[in-house]
Amino acid sequence: MTDVQNDSSAGCLYLVATPIGNLEDITLRAIRVLKEADLIACEDTRQTQKLLHHYGIHKEMVSYHAHNELTRAPELIIQLEQGAQVALVSDAGTPVVSDPGHRLVVLSLRHHIPVVPIPGPSAFVAALAASGLPTEEFLFIGFLPSRAGARRKKLDALKDEPRALVLYEAPHRLADTLSDAADILGARHAVVAREVTKIHEEFLRGTLPDLRDAARLRAPRGEITLLIGPPVEGEPQAAPVMSLKQRIQQLETESGLDRKAALKQAARERGLGKREAYKQLLLER
Repeated sequence: MTDVQNDSSAGCLYLVATPIGNLEDITLRAIRVLKEADLIACEDTRQTQKLLHHYGIHKEMVSYHAHNELTRAPELIIQLEQGAQVALVSDAGTPVVSDPGHRLVVLSLRHHIPVVPIPGPSAFVAALAASGLPTEEFLFIGFLPSRAGARRKKLDALKDEPRALVLYEAPHRLADTLSDAADILGARHAVVAREVTKIHEEFLRGTLPDLRDAARLRAPRGEITLLIGPPVEGEPQAAPVMSLKQRIQQLETESGLDRKAALKQAARERGLGKREAYKQLLLER
């Protein structure tokens, strides 16, 4: 390969961005690197095989994903030290960014193996560009925690963040995430970008409450990128989030619930289990 100048006996790790939907969204350089690589490390060999077949590329592949990264990375380092040219790809988009690969990159650098990025598609960059939201500054979060309590805690930590927020979300969690975001961040402008670059590409724009209601009426499918605009001066913001203890007291006072019933309802609202709710309540004392 001609991308880097290095000892001819040394290998090189190439981080190759691949299409996020449309197979035409790949660079000429990426195609060349995949053709010339000795080995292609990929999340799912079946998924990558579709791309390779489309471009007539026949190469040895090896799986490299979150569940085997701990053992696979050292194995690839051995091959790289022996001079192999390895291309790392994810199922879609740019590897390492919210995808496996960080461990392999760190080990490669530690072993003085060149790491060369081959830039290309990225779902969140494409979605941000077409969102209509401010793009001068933004904060990419990746995935929020799947558990409701941890997710709300993360959003609460971001409520004073002045930049646009960009994140990925699973379709079955989108309505809950939008609900939590509306409660904590208020009626900010937001965009749900679905299936970007694919046949059923869709951009839904509105306030967080609008998008929450839409997601509850029609559960989305496919790959989701959620973009939340920054606070707008004069825009009504969400009321401060009550502590668990305060919510329990409110339910006891306003709804006439006893302590146990109030705790149960407050925990359910926050997606907390009984043990987790008791633990949080003890920390608030």
